[in-house]
Amino acid sequence: MTHAREASDPRRRVPRTDTVLADDRLTAAIARLGRATVKAAVQQAQQRIRTDGLDPDALMEVVLAALPARATSLRPVLNATGAVLHTNLGRAALSSAAVEALLAAAGPVDVEFDLTTGRRAGRGRGTLAALRRAVPPAEDVLVVNNGAAALLLVVTVLCGRRTPEVIWSRGELVEIGDGFRLPDLVAATGARLREVGTTNRTTLDDYRAAIGPRTGCVLKVHPSNFTVSGFTSQVGVAELAELPAPVVVDVGSGLLGPDPLLPQEPDMASALRAGAAVVTGSGDKLLGGPQAGIVAGRAELLARMRRHPLARALRVDKLTLAALEATLSGPATPTHDALHLDERALGIRTQQLADVLAGRGVDVRTVTSPGIVGGGGAPGVQLAGWALALPADLAVRLRCGDPAVVGRVEDGCLLLDLRAIPPEHDDVLAAAVCRAAGSPGAG
Repeated sequence: MTHAREASDPRRRVPRTDTVLADDRLTAAIARLGRATVKAAVQQAQQRIRTDGLDPDALMEVVLAALPARATSLRPVLNATGAVLHTNLGRAALSSAAVEALLAAAGPVDVEFDLTTGRRAGRGRGTLAALRRAVPPAEDVLVVNNGAAALLLVVTVLCGRRTPEVIWSRGELVEIGDGFRLPDLVAATGARLREVGTTNRTTLDDYRAAIGPRTGCVLKVHPSNFTVSGFTSQVGVAELAELPAPVVVDVGSGLLGPDPLLPQEPDMASALRAGAAVVTGSGDKLLGGPQAGIVAGRAELLARMRRHPLARALRVDKLTLAALEATLSGPATPTHDALHLDERALGIRTQQLADVLAGRGVDVRTVTSPGIVGGGGAPGVQLAGWALALPADLAVRLRCGDPAVVGRVEDGCLLLDLRAIPPEHDDVLAAAVCRAAGSPGAG
């Protein structure tokens, strides 16, 4: 009787945890994800046998299905939004050279060590040298962990010896994503914000009248996510440099030098040549590198920043240094390539992919669709382009697929813009669309 009950009750056939973990089918998963993650999946499957009536013979199948594909919760995304730098998708995609640099820096490296002398050396010296070469007008450069941190460090150092004022045009008091306001950042340093001019017009006399013994710096911020048109005026860096106070310019997008495609976008080299004492920018925007804050300018001021205790709190790790150096010294970045795509070539590629999808039974057509720079860069600039137009109900299915595909829904259609998707991923995109549409070509 006892043996009969044991045979009929599947809970009594739940295999031991250590027995399951020793199964060869889980060896690769343990190496990839770690024993703790795999063990948790095993225990969840065992519990389903006890409480939900799961067939014990199906335990291994359930465990394998429950295991994540990667050791991170972050999922790869094909950016088909038409925004080259999409903040919510991590902004700039790294170049292959930068990805290789990340792998090289994953283990012990000489980030702060001289292999010849066996002594401590300057941190990230190769990255800083590459940055100096990329911004020739800079006497010195510094890298911190993001653009906001760069501005925070600069204002703190220039205004930290007393309680001075930062002179700032009202037309440049910027709020960026997620409600983050740059005036709040500056106020956090303890400096007093002295607003000058009006929303649409600020003159040199406005700045000149505000300069006084408490002036720490004059701050010029590029309004990188909006434009003001009509009856407007602003003061250039060269004019501001004539004032008796250091001029700090936040170019925002991290453009190191002029780009003919974006003639209105300020760049770091031009600001320094015009007389700025210090310029700041981001590494993961138009530069096309990892998240980082770049500071460039006068050597004396940069030396003060490097010695400030806040610099230690804001410094970047070896992975960022490696990826940034490869971005600066390596081939053109995916950001550069996406921005400078030939419109005609993009149209041909889009039509070819549409033909492939139509041949597999997908309801698709091509439409003209302008792209944008995104990421708080070049506001108002439209990039001529094309997109695949699909039924809007595919949007959620594509976002939830693997890889996830993120487009944008307009006028009842899902638009997939290929600008920021490397051509070698077109087959992957086509397969994802077919799966979402339930077409025979899903693969």
